[in-house]
Amino acid sequence: NRVAEEVMKRYKVRIKYKVGTMVEIPRAALTADEVAREAEFFSFGTNDLTQTTYGISRDDSAKFLNYYLTHGLWSDDPFETLDQKGVGLLMKWAVEKGRETRPDLKIGICGVHGGDPRSITFCHKIGLNYVSCSAYQIPIARLAAAQIALQDKKAGQEQEIKKSGRVRKPARAAASKSRRTGK
Repeated sequence: NRVAEEVMKRYKVRIKYKVGTMVEIPRAALTADEVAREAEFFSFGTNDLTQTTYGISRDDSAKFLNYYLTHGLWSDDPFETLDQKGVGLLMKWAVEKGRETRPDLKIGICGVHGGDPRSITFCHKIGLNYVSCSAYQIPIARLAAAQIALQDKKAGQEQEIKKSGRVRKPARAAASKSRRTGK
């Protein structure tokens, strides 16, 4: 903040800004509570986080990835669909720890995973605020986000029904009963 204040003073201008960080290595995710003391937002660089978690480069994986997928060693390409058990666990930890320190912390992802529907669903479940993806992935990402919003709305309505003790009758059954009873 000191440097920003000096620059704004020198140029006689006020600029509203936020300080954030890319979380691209496991240690950054594991120490997210400390990082959040300074950062106002996190953006997971999931490609780099996947590479550093697996200890392989995306480029090198082309040499063996097809074999791993064909023989069932991996169910998905971890550079296309987020590995929820490994990389995802690091992300979940970082979200929880970061928000323990800074409850209003904004968190998202950028990269290929931001356009993958299963990855988007996972990111929503762990509380991310946004996803960023390549332009060609935007329609897929928007559709996935809309489907999640509809599922959340339906789940919320079901919760309300359970809380209130009301049971909705299907429209057809209610109309049939109305004809039989005259009510």
